[in-house]
Amino acid sequence: MSTKIVVVGDIFVSPDNLERAAEKLNLPDKKIVKLEWKTKDKDKFQEKALNIEKNGPESEDTAEGLLGEIKDADVLLVHFAPIPRRIIEAAEKLRFIGCCRGGFENIDIEAATEMGIPVLHVIRNAEPVAEYTVGLILSEIRNIARSHEAIKRGIWRKEFSNSNILSTIKGKNIGIVGLGHIGKLVAKKLSAFNVNLLGHDPYVIESDLKEHGIDIQMLPIEELFKESDIITIHVRLTEETEGIINHRLISLMKPTAYLINTARAGLINEADICRALEEKRIAGAALDVFWQEPIPEDHILLRLDNVTLTSHLAGDTVDAIPQSPNLLVEVVNDYIEKGKSDMIVNQIALQKKRR
Repeated sequence: MSTKIVVVGDIFVSPDNLERAAEKLNLPDKKIVKLEWKTKDKDKFQEKALNIEKNGPESEDTAEGLLGEIKDADVLLVHFAPIPRRIIEAAEKLRFIGCCRGGFENIDIEAATEMGIPVLHVIRNAEPVAEYTVGLILSEIRNIARSHEAIKRGIWRKEFSNSNILSTIKGKNIGIVGLGHIGKLVAKKLSAFNVNLLGHDPYVIESDLKEHGIDIQMLPIEELFKESDIITIHVRLTEETEGIINHRLISLMKPTAYLINTARAGLINEADICRALEEKRIAGAALDVFWQEPIPEDHILLRLDNVTLTSHLAGDTVDAIPQSPNLLVEVVNDYIEKGKSDMIVNQIALQKKRR
């Protein structure tokens, strides 16, 4: 009996790359069908991806031919192609969905759970994002990007908005909101700087982190914002977390504190952070993600001198994306062998009878 595997590639993870990965799955008599979610170029891809992250998989058309091919498919492997409810409900035989990225906003998880279909994913960019986060922290508090920009304009600049509080991060309180894969890596990397780590994550127990070698004090989010000198956000964007970083929390920050975001822009209330930076209620911020990308030319952040901005680069390395299908294969094969996996995003689907 054959196993039909549908792979849906895109401009970043090609159908051929996904096909090669699918061939390594420990499944019998594999029949692989290749499809592509086509976009004009990488800029258009990013535009569509941002729309999906904000508005879900129904907000963009999916790959041509997927509705027909999914009906008798056993396995679906995707990168960023939208997988809306109508696709999942048409999948009469589907055993599981594999997504070769950490985010899964492109998949209707609720529909998959209702149908008893597990969705597996990989955190392919955890290491790049964690490294980048540390880099952004140093760049913002030590004015690295601002000095570079000034020198390029022929200005030998020595004074900055934070010059009177300039210091190293050694001994500082660094708050990490979200201790998932990326948050844990950030914590481990920052430990080398001899900082005091503070954390907040309602789903993580402090003793479990200590068992993984992370010496961190878990606090209510309000206390973390009061006590931290630097706060870095690593939370998944959901209906519950949208706008969670708002005036109420920002107003608790020290006037000498910094806010770092390499996760999702929607986690922070745009008006509240812009007002806090403009009025210098906090020392500064470093942002790699924005509420509209590219950031509009007239955006207030572009006029402020106490913020470091980068163009959604944290997860972009030449090795992370191409390797993600192979990482997914490892996760899927482990699931096939054991019937369970920590990388299933809807664990409750395992308890449901396949409809």
